Amino acid sequence: MELYKVIIVEDEKPILDLMKFLIGQSPDYMILGAFTNPLEALASLSKLQPDAIFIDVEMPKMNGLELAQRINEITDQTKIIFTTAYKEYALEAFHVQAFDYIMKPVTRDAIERIASRLHKQYNPAVLSEQRVKRSSIRCFGGLDVRNSKGLSVHWPTRKTEELCAYFLCHPGMDISKWYLANLLWPDLDEVRSSHNLHNAVYLLKKILKEQGIGVDIRRVNDGYMLDPGELVYDVLEFENHFESKSGSTKAAAQEEHLVSLYKGPLLDRKDYVWKAPIEESYSKKYVLMMRALIERDMAAQHWEKAERRLENYLSVYALDEEMNLLLLQVYENGGKEELVIKHYAQFKKAYQLEMGIEPPSEMEKWMKARVG
Repeated sequence: MELYKVIIVEDEKPILDLMKFLIGQSPDYMILGAFTNPLEALASLSKLQPDAIFIDVEMPKMNGLELAQRINEITDQTKIIFTTAYKEYALEAFHVQAFDYIMKPVTRDAIERIASRLHKQYNPAVLSEQRVKRSSIRCFGGLDVRNSKGLSVHWPTRKTEELCAYFLCHPGMDISKWYLANLLWPDLDEVRSSHNLHNAVYLLKKILKEQGIGVDIRRVNDGYMLDPGELVYDVLEFENHFESKSGSTKAAAQEEHLVSLYKGPLLDRKDYVWKAPIEESYSKKYVLMMRALIERDMAAQHWEKAERRLENYLSVYALDEEMNLLLLQVYENGGKEELVIKHYAQFKKAYQLEMGIEPPSEMEKWMKARVG
């Protein structure tokens, strides 16, 4: 039997637990995530790729209709099912291309009705085939290329892996074969480096095809170019966003999505000599987006949102002085004095161990003004 991957978004914990129980009891569903915060659900969308999402309409931080609009801007593959206590929302639900809606209190029969509609909507055999063909690539936080079975690709040589990484960081660019040969084998003469590049490209194309990755290395002019095809991955999404950036609601929602993709520095733990300026460029883009989102949350006094965002940021850049101070201020504004003391103690210890000096004087003064 076909399992439909679903996400649940409901701000009231008791109702969320009930939804998890009812949906979890059905043999038709597999729950990928359950969220009380709609922004967290939105940020997880690209990674989880659910078939359907159950959304509560009446949520205070972001109502379900607004969340659905943002989801529709990111993907048209996820079916939206609203849960609501008010019938008047039913018509409005279909204005945002909702698949269906359920009246509260939610019942097992209603959950089964949605499953029946999903069965009619999809051809299970085709859906299964599409899922089997899905591969993935991640460059932020380390290179991770996985085949259609979700298994990491094995690289026959380090240079083949590095060549793949270089192409992934320069999607759609016409790259001279002489440049690549000198980049990867700077100590060899022109004939030998050119021969090595030819073999590495051959191996790379063979691996990508055999593993069903969905990208191709094409010969163009006097070099090569990565054609990503229909596969979307983190670096490519960053590139596309910053090439066509606008102040639209869609762009804002896309930035929420992009920061969720950033799992750490580009090609982390790889010592490629060419990656430093590119890594710095993407890091700056990520920091700018995060700072803008955090400042927006703080201006609106959405302390919980700002807190989660800062904690996510510091999981990547743990000793960022400015962001650590901001988190202390957010804890204070959110009335969490005990977390102010706890976080500062943790930061101070980590800073002393890593840097060998005391924390910045600005932070010390800020703390002394509050705890003496």
